[in-house]
Amino acid sequence: MVQQNPNLISKAAMTAMQSTSGSSEPLLSEILTKVNNAKDKPKKIAVLKENDSPHLRMILKGAFDPNIVWDLPKGTPPFIPNEVPAGTEHSWLRTESKKLWHFVKGADDGTKKVSKETMFLQILEGLHVDEANVLLNMKDKVLNKKYKGLTEAVVKEAFNWDDNFVKIEKGPSYPV
Repeated sequence: MVQQNPNLISKAAMTAMQSTSGSSEPLLSEILTKVNNAKDKPKKIAVLKENDSPHLRMILKGAFDPNIVWDLPKGTPPFIPNEVPAGTEHSWLRTESKKLWHFVKGADDGTKKVSKETMFLQILEGLHVDEANVLLNMKDKVLNKKYKGLTEAVVKEAFNWDDNFVKIEKGPSYPV
């Protein structure tokens, strides 16, 4: 029988660490990759529905809703990508998405443009590189070019949104 090196962590301890560290939720970039890899529209919609969250909706609304205009320059700003492995030393787009309102034109007129751009760079540098790319593609409204089949129609159908990207609510039906 082979003995384990006493300087190495046991398999049981490694498993316990993995189940308690990080988050069990996938990165938003991983969800969008699943949408990209789904073979047809119904499967793409199913992936979005299975992973539905306010954060995912916020990113997709920011990417597709023409009424949301980003108060940031187009293109990729000079930032240092965070190349650490997914699930380790980085922030999460689902957490950082709460700050996105600062960057919508007309939503935060109290913060100077240079401060907004600095805050945006800090968010990008804290995110895993894949999540930073999702954020950049959302801002430039080109997320659909990065993820095949992630279209406005797919997003609207998955979340039951109307043309204003608002959930369609069935009102009371009255006899005519």
